[in-house]
This record gives sequence, structure tokens and C-alpha cells, in this order.
Amino acid sequence: MGLLLDTALGKKCERTPIWLMRQAGRYMPEYRAVREKFSFLEMCMQYENAVEVTMQPIDILDVDAAILFSDILTPLIPMGFDLKFYEGRGPVIHNPIENAEDVSRVVVPDVKKGSDYVYDALSAIRKKLSPEKDLIGFSGAPFTVASYAIEGGSSKNYLKIKTFMYTQPKAYDELMNKIAEMTCYYLLEQFKAGAQIVQIFDSWGGVLSREDYLKYSHPYTVKIIDFIKKETGGKPVIHFVKGANAYFDSVADSQADVLGTDWTLPLNVAKDLCNNSRVLQGNLDPASLFSNKEILADKLELIREQAKGLKGHIFNLGHGIMPKTPVENVKFVVDTVKSWRNN
Repeated sequence: MGLLLDTALGKKCERTPIWLMRQAGRYMPEYRAVREKFSFLEMCMQYENAVEVTMQPIDILDVDAAILFSDILTPLIPMGFDLKFYEGRGPVIHNPIENAEDVSRVVVPDVKKGSDYVYDALSAIRKKLSPEKDLIGFSGAPFTVASYAIEGGSSKNYLKIKTFMYTQPKAYDELMNKIAEMTCYYLLEQFKAGAQIVQIFDSWGGVLSREDYLKYSHPYTVKIIDFIKKETGGKPVIHFVKGANAYFDSVADSQADVLGTDWTLPLNVAKDLCNNSRVLQGNLDPASLFSNKEILADKLELIREQAKGLKGHIFNLGHGIMPKTPVENVKFVVDTVKSWRNN
């Protein structure tokens, strides 16, 4: 058990742990060297590739935890979705949900078989990691996963999923429950394979109003968190909703141990919104990694100040590292945060 796990569980630690969303990715030459040989899905689904790139940030940056290299959408494949990834375009689902009949065809798969490469990778990664490095598993939140399933890919306005949830509420509920059920067992199997903590990414939850979030997203994520807590005997969960400023207090209304914040919500404000009842994770703007070390140092110091008095703090970005991010700046952030000492 390492610093990240201890901090997530509310223990006081000598320093702030750090890991970074998308810490294995295209900004690293070592990643690109592997990626040029394989498609993105081959990177995820050939577990030897996933193991190799998952370990790169551990070896190069010396972050405190590894997070499995995969994608939140791969579990949709055994559910019956025709998912492809294209350069410059991202994920595309060629048979998106359009009506209730489409939802009825969605299957809740045997996740032990449909995502076995994920568990093989986690098991192999755990064996490679030293004991003080923690291993993070993850999934998408049902709303974010459903947004891709209905929109057919990325979206600018999320009109299709919003129209679907307003006009076909029963079919929407059926789809969300199917995704939630799959995710419950998908994350449970990740714990069994070696993950010590999991993060649920609601990357697009912030496109909803407070009322819509509480009705159309939050209950399904809470169902997953409750299941994980019960079935694992209380293993820790991180819940990250990007853009959740308007309802961060409601995001805190779950059994999640850690709440992720993006760069638009100062940590001290987030602390008050959740009554300092949760460990917080975040929240450097990924774009600031394109600045210089002087600017980065100031931004890091501000985050450090805002984190004072928190129940606990795990340093991270407010979203994933972007391609072409200077590796030396990422390394500077990691080294700086690891030099901090908690009083």
C-alpha cells in the first residue's frame, strides 16, 4: 500500500501523492514508439501493450501510482456496439442508440470474458509495480458512456442524448441501468485482478444542469459506488465529474472516498462545498503544462495553499494530459509536488 491509497483512505501522510490523468499518452516519445506499431484498440486489447505503456510514467516520471492504460469505451464492445477509433477523429460508434428497440438489443455481458485483457493487464502490472506504487483501475460513469453510445462519438452540444433522456425516459433508464450493471462487475473484476482503487470518470457530466445531473446521471453512478463498497468491503473509489461546480455538493452525496475537481473549482471552495468530508483530487489546468517553469511553480504553489486544511489531497490535473505537452514540464510538476512535505 502506497501514499495514494493511504491518502484516499483518510490517513495523514508525509507528503501529497501525485498521479496524472492520461499520464501514459502521446506526449511521451516512448508511448509513440509503441503506438506506431499498433492501432489504439490493439494498444488496449493486447494486454502486453497495455502493460508496457502503463509502466512508462512509473519509470520515466516516478509518479506514485499507475493507472491502467485502456479506454472507458472498450466495455461497450461486448455489449454489442461497433466501436472504432480513428486518427484525428477519436471514437466512433457505427450502431448508435436511436430508440427503445436499440436499447433492448444491448446486452449486459459476462465481463469476465468480454474484458479479460483488462484483468490480465492489471495482474501483470501489479506484479511489476513496487509495493509503494498503487494501481488504479477505472471506468466511465454511465452518463458519459451513454453519451457516446447515443451520440455515436464525441459531441459539441450533446443534443442527441439530452433529447433521448427527455423524450424516451424509460428507454434511457433501461440503457443506463444496463451500463451501470456492466460497470459494477467490470470494476469488481478489476479489484480482483489487482487494482487497489478505482476512478469513475464522468467526463461529460458537466454538460448537465444541476437538476438534470441529479436525475439523469448521479443515481446511476451512486448505484455503482454502493455496489463496489459492499462487494469489496469498502475498497476506495474516486469520483470525477468534470465541470461539476454547480452541483459539487451533490457529487459529494455518495460513498466515494475521493472527489476529483477540475481547474475551474478551487480546492478550498470544493472543500467548503463538501464540508471537508472527502479527500479531494486535482486540479492543475492541463494547458498550463505548455507554459514555463516559473508560471508552473506559481500555479503549483497556489494549489498547495488552497489544499491546506483538506481532509486529504491527491495531486492531479483537472483533466488529461494533452498531446504535445512538454515532458520536461510534466516531470517538473511531479518533482515539485513530491518535494512538498505535510506539516
